[in-house]
Amino acid sequence: MLERLANLAVRRRRAILVGAVVLFALAGSIGGDVAQNLSSGGFADPSSESFEADELLQERFGTGVPNVVLVVTATDAPVEDVIAVDDPEAAAAGLTLTARLADEPGLENVLSYWSVGNAPPLRSVTGNRALVLGRITGTEDEVRDVIHDLAPELEGEFQGLDVQVTGYAQAFAEVGETIETDLLRAELIAIPITLLLLLFVFRGLVAASLPLAVGALSVVSTFVVLETINSVTDVSVFALNLTTAMGLGLAIDYSLFVVSRFREELADGHEPNVAVVRTVRTAGRTVAFSAGTVAASLLALLVFPIGFLKSFAYAGVAVASLAGIFSLTVLPALLAVVGHRIDALSFGRKRVRGRVEDGAWYRIASAVMKRPLPIATAVIAVLLVLGIPFLRIELGLPDDRVLPVDAPSRVATDIIRDEFDSGESDAASVIAVDIGDPADPEVAATIDDYAAALSTGDDVARVDASTGIYFDGVRVVEPNDFLTGRYARPNATFLSVVPSVEGNSLEGEAFARSIRETPAPFDVQVTGVSAQLVDTKDGLLGAMPLALALIAGITFVLLFMMFGSVVVPLKALVLNILSLTATFGAMVWIFQDGNLSGILDFTAVGSTDASSPILMFCVAFGLSMDYEVFLLSRVKEEYDRTGDNHQAVAIGLEKTGRIVTAAAVLIAVVFLAFATSDVRFIKLFGLGLALAVLMDAFIIRGTLVPAFMAMADRANWWAPAPLRRFHERFGVSEHVDLDPAPPTALPADPTTNGHANGHSNGQLTRPRRTRQLVAAGRTPPGENGEP
Repeated sequence: MLERLANLAVRRRRAILVGAVVLFALAGSIGGDVAQNLSSGGFADPSSESFEADELLQERFGTGVPNVVLVVTATDAPVEDVIAVDDPEAAAAGLTLTARLADEPGLENVLSYWSVGNAPPLRSVTGNRALVLGRITGTEDEVRDVIHDLAPELEGEFQGLDVQVTGYAQAFAEVGETIETDLLRAELIAIPITLLLLLFVFRGLVAASLPLAVGALSVVSTFVVLETINSVTDVSVFALNLTTAMGLGLAIDYSLFVVSRFREELADGHEPNVAVVRTVRTAGRTVAFSAGTVAASLLALLVFPIGFLKSFAYAGVAVASLAGIFSLTVLPALLAVVGHRIDALSFGRKRVRGRVEDGAWYRIASAVMKRPLPIATAVIAVLLVLGIPFLRIELGLPDDRVLPVDAPSRVATDIIRDEFDSGESDAASVIAVDIGDPADPEVAATIDDYAAALSTGDDVARVDASTGIYFDGVRVVEPNDFLTGRYARPNATFLSVVPSVEGNSLEGEAFARSIRETPAPFDVQVTGVSAQLVDTKDGLLGAMPLALALIAGITFVLLFMMFGSVVVPLKALVLNILSLTATFGAMVWIFQDGNLSGILDFTAVGSTDASSPILMFCVAFGLSMDYEVFLLSRVKEEYDRTGDNHQAVAIGLEKTGRIVTAAAVLIAVVFLAFATSDVRFIKLFGLGLALAVLMDAFIIRGTLVPAFMAMADRANWWAPAPLRRFHERFGVSEHVDLDPAPPTALPADPTTNGHANGHSNGQLTRPRRTRQLVAAGRTPPGENGEP
């Protein structure tokens, strides 16, 4: 199949390249504004109790957790002994502002300090600020559109009051806008630096430009895929960061591998057309399997119930697949066109290749394999020590503090945290239906007892219900029309439980669990920030075993089909997990504990965004497998040729070490460009993945892989007899018969008068008996003993 694909790329190269240019133009026009159409939410689990309760709250009571909050400051000094927000002029302006917000289409449940009778919880401790609360209804996209138009109209001066807009809707609208700016800045940083590094790696302008062409095509094509998926289901805007980073990164990885192999084939005296075919039949197979392992790792994100993670699965699988496809079609066509001109505009290239044994990576591998056990032990010990902070990871949900301290919504919310005693916006709602008429004395007595019991719970400030307001088990406010109208409906009621702790925290999690554990006289459902935190963590942890099983299972099968060994896949899984342990430890130490927060300019909140470790694991695991396949493909090729495990490992590392480390540095640059983001978890994502790929390429591939393979020796390639026979029949052999054969019907290379030589029978592998003889060190009949 790959040979036919290579022949097609050579024969139809101009048509393929014209098609690629047209595709790029169309994809750019269709997907160019994709960021404006994607969602900034997607952090809730639609199957969770809190999500269902939130929908029930909206359906039965027409209310929910306020997602718009106005922080209103009375700027004029009142007369002595009069609280600023109670000044008649300030109060009148506050009521006007409340009515103004209530008149906005799409807003419901608008109330304020002034509209509910000067309720103390809605006033700051200093008395100069008050809150106006409201809820925008509709989908996340509808909420975003409303707040986008509303916030600029409300922000600023209003009849002598200073108004600041915050709340979940505004905070995440600002996050979405920040992401768009961050994407542009990251691209402006990453692309020029990447081009300079590619020039250094390839030592030629023509060769260096090819990965960027493949990367750009992969990224804009993925934008179209995301735009299409978004028409069916919500896709998070944050997935664009992964699309750009991995599109460029994988294109660079695959192009490095393919172009390096193409140059090898040219250096061995093959004409360009032949070199293209030989390259695709060897490096192309590695690229195909590598793209499969990366896509498989990201595919596992689909099992999680969070839309945010599913969005990264859509983006990751699409961009990995497209980068692989374009590297096997567009890139070979480009190579066929440029031919020997691949080295045009080159500088500083060494034209004479020295002995492979003199290479730095060959010497490193040989040194490691002389003392594999002590070196492996020392490296593993270091990795485990670095991973210790991960043992105390605490998961949380993103809020306004993912933004910089000077972001408008962040400034306003920090005022609420610092100057208001009550956690109104973090209140939990406890909904009960099918309870009878709340006005019935018996039902009302039941609600009264339950509300009093809830108010005695840990970290509970007060409970509001249709039967009154409760504090520490005592009803302190008698029922009134406002409470009845807000909390009672025919055959249903809900209670608002206001916490004395921050809702999005460990204490808030305990607060939500305490509410759910309090005995209730009827079936209840609990929602709110704290309940969402509990449900999100439970949903993520519940799906984790299946996701890990999928990643491990698919990766194991792909590696077995490629290498015919059960030892190699197991070793790869273990080493990748070791590498990621150290990376996660560093991320907890930096972002959860707050070390380097001043240098990196973020706010540590004592927790790690719940989705980040899962996302980082899947992405980093896929990239680690990417490098693993690159290395092992050359090791297995050498082992099939010589039957010498140590020599195969050393030569394989020498031939891929520079490629893998160069690819790791290049993709790390791309990720580090995204670490300049003003959004905390994007910063964590960029820095964490940069660290992961560098650690994997330099430490894992340079030490642990040769050490483990030296200790396993020939057992590296072992498989039970039934599986071995299965692989011989259905698997892919790494050894490709590339001996000269009668010419195929390839077109003549435009730079020569000759014809491309290829494989006469079009097969990708030697016959089984030939492979067995070569592996045993014997010369197959009709061959001279050389591969």
